Amino acid sequence: MPVFSACPSPIPLPPATFSETLCLFTSFLTSLFPVIVGATLLVFFWGLARVIRGSGDEKVIEEGKNLMKWGILALFVMVSFIGIINLITGDLFGQPISAIPQFPERISP
Repeated sequence: MPVFSACPSPIPLPPATFSETLCLFTSFLTSLFPVIVGATLLVFFWGLARVIRGSGDEKVIEEGKNLMKWGILALFVMVSFIGIINLITGDLFGQPISAIPQFPERISP
């Protein structure tokens, strides 16, 4: 689970300052991001399955294509949204958040 490192370790609830509120909001969105991307990919592949399965029925094929279009659009919006969040937090705190878990560098002996 990615962690926004510029935030204080335990964020008090309710947050007292704007910075704490922003940290709480961005850490929530960062932890929710992989779930949302997974859901959009699921919608895309569900549409693909409908297109493949409904090979003779034009209505089913059109519904599948629409699901695929909406899945791609939602994926684009989510990736753009996390990019905007990274831009804002990078400007405010000097360190952008990451939706991809970062592993520590390997120390060579």
